[in-house]
Amino acid sequence: MTDTVKSAPASRRQREKPKKSERARAETRLGWILAGPAFVIMLAVTAYPIGQAVFDSLYSFRLTAPDDRSFVFLDNYILLFTDWGFWRPFLVTVLITVVTVAVELVLGFALALVMHRALKSLRGLLRTAILVPYGIITVVSAFAWYYMFDINSGFVNNWFSWLPGISDELDWFSNFGTAVTVIMASEIWKTTPFIALLLLAGLAQVPDELVEAAKVDGATRWQQFYRVTVPNMKAAIMVAVLFRALDAFRIFDNVFIMTGGEANTEVLALLAYRQSISRLEIGLGSAVSVVLFACVLLICFVAIKLFKVDLASGTDAGGGKAKKGGKG
Repeated sequence: MTDTVKSAPASRRQREKPKKSERARAETRLGWILAGPAFVIMLAVTAYPIGQAVFDSLYSFRLTAPDDRSFVFLDNYILLFTDWGFWRPFLVTVLITVVTVAVELVLGFALALVMHRALKSLRGLLRTAILVPYGIITVVSAFAWYYMFDINSGFVNNWFSWLPGISDELDWFSNFGTAVTVIMASEIWKTTPFIALLLLAGLAQVPDELVEAAKVDGATRWQQFYRVTVPNMKAAIMVAVLFRALDAFRIFDNVFIMTGGEANTEVLALLAYRQSISRLEIGLGSAVSVVLFACVLLICFVAIKLFKVDLASGTDAGGGKAKKGGKG
């Protein structure tokens, strides 16, 4: 009985979080001092529009008659969730997000590995060349891809007419399959360099000793990559996937320029634009914007829970260090 009583405080102390040292507290204060002003400015800039959108989404009114508004509470959201005109853009947005992020992650890994293993004299040239697509303004990139595939002014049909299914009469933007393919290809071409640079930074953090140890243990190149490199890049992968998923889910420019939402290619951001700007339905458009914002928050939550990485300390969320790999 006495041993049990004595062990209780000890077990309680084990569950308690270790106290921060004076240095750690000083670094935390310094971090808040440096990041605090930017955080306050961002909060001031974004809090009001978000709050106004939530407020407007509870009303039914048009911009042409701002005084003629009525409080409808959640009716705008009910209308959205019971209308296929909302779910179709939602599914198209999810499709574009999943496909583009997955392809960009694979291509980005390949480019990062090439740049990481390239000769020092070529690394600067490779990084500069790879960054060219990402440096182009999205609108300019979208117009370039549109004119490439346009049935009247494009050269793709003429150059690749020898491929099955491609001819001078092929209108890429007249049906969903080909139109969304061009949209996703333009996204992948432009933003893969962003993924590659983030993953390149992650590759630089993988200890060479672990790779050498895996080689000594007889691990193949694939086993070295899967069991040593990838576990030690978990934070970089999470940042890359999270940033790109958030950006891809808010896609607007490419769809607006290439198809304008025709051929069933409308996305959530374009739907919000049409409801608020084209049709002047401020309440319904605000509801779409709020749903889009909620989806972005959900993506953040899922990504953080899925990867379980504490970016502040570079460790797993459970408190342990990142995996060091193992034998193949």
